[in-house]
Amino acid sequence: MNAADLGLPVAVPSTSLFTDRYELTMLQAALRSGTADRRSVFEVFTRRLPEGRRYGVVAGTGRVLDAVENFRFDPDVLTFLADQHIVDEPTLAWLAGFRFRGDIWGYPEGEVYFPGSPIMRVEGSFAEAVLLETVILSILNHDSAVAAAASRMSAAAGGRPLIEMGARRTHELAAVAASRAAYVGGFASTSDLAAGFRYNIPTVGTSAHAFTLLHDSERDAFTAQVDSLGGGTTLLVDTFDVTEAVRMAVEIAGPELGAVRIDSGDLLLLAHRVRRQLDELGATRTKIVVTSDLDEYAIASLAAAPVDAYGVGTQLVTGSGHPTCSMVYKLVARADSGDPDAELRPVAKKSMGGKSSVGGRKWAARRLDANGVAEAEVVGTGEVPPELADRQLLVELVRGGETVAREPLDAVRDRHRTARAGLPMSATQLSRGEPVLPTEYA
Repeated sequence: MNAADLGLPVAVPSTSLFTDRYELTMLQAALRSGTADRRSVFEVFTRRLPEGRRYGVVAGTGRVLDAVENFRFDPDVLTFLADQHIVDEPTLAWLAGFRFRGDIWGYPEGEVYFPGSPIMRVEGSFAEAVLLETVILSILNHDSAVAAAASRMSAAAGGRPLIEMGARRTHELAAVAASRAAYVGGFASTSDLAAGFRYNIPTVGTSAHAFTLLHDSERDAFTAQVDSLGGGTTLLVDTFDVTEAVRMAVEIAGPELGAVRIDSGDLLLLAHRVRRQLDELGATRTKIVVTSDLDEYAIASLAAAPVDAYGVGTQLVTGSGHPTCSMVYKLVARADSGDPDAELRPVAKKSMGGKSSVGGRKWAARRLDANGVAEAEVVGTGEVPPELADRQLLVELVRGGETVAREPLDAVRDRHRTARAGLPMSATQLSRGEPVLPTEYA
């Protein structure tokens, strides 16, 4: 099943109210002044990466496409806007027929980005493009933050599989988006069934401590689980005594026991002890899964341990300390009319405090060194230098209001793996540092 065919993950009348009120009041004023139809270019970018991060990860693009397609002002929404006196009657009439008919370009989902990268470019009339600001930023800021954390964890795991299990640590709908973003960033599976249904992400899960405590003994609990799920299941062995639980698990399930999970204690020490015990019991192929408030640093500290998989929750779905990417959506160029051939003039915010922006409709390319490793993010306006023509990053996502860039989530995940591999080796270091690539303006 193509996940895109499932529609939105929640039953909402539209995404049009996933916005801030001032988007609509700006629209009303622009309609009244006659400037609403001016051709405009908005860009999404961030002025800086979260402190210590070496690169960002673009995630949520597919969800943005869903949101744009479902940005409709149906009768119930229009009634709400009228009853609350948010906009006037002419604006309500304009909204009733709203469909985004512009163009969207952006970094392909899964790609990496740096300060100043034009991650997404929205072109159309001012009226239609300004309405999308909040919903686009909401999706990209959240999903890219989770994907960046997932990417760091994936790099730290060194090829060992990661399980996303953070649904109980965030909003129930954010949990679904977080699962998707984690998968983009390199996680292999999720515990969240809604994410499995919506995005066809592999789901996993067996039992919690409550299942053990439900039974009269740990032996009864293990026996019940193996009888139900088979010997290939994963048994949770740290409810009482880990050593005794491992012995009992192999006795009940046999040496073909799928895995044991450790959720507390000194994970490094316990992993070594449990591996030695499993091998002595003949369960040489039984895997060890560790959980318990892991982040990328804890995962890295277990690199030398005989751990086969990691389960990560809280730190993942909260961006491992950075729950947003601080992306902004700024008008960078506009024409004096709605004529598609009208000349665009650069515009930019000039302000104190580091919140200025660079005007002009931009392109971006990644320059490589002689070894094929990325050495700079080049951003410019006007003509693209010939030597960078085949290294451009932005791709067409929406043309004339129609989505043209749907792709399977596995393709996005593969793209991220390739993009990260093309960065300098220091990109995956967990020590604090500056962005691994400088941003140059051409």
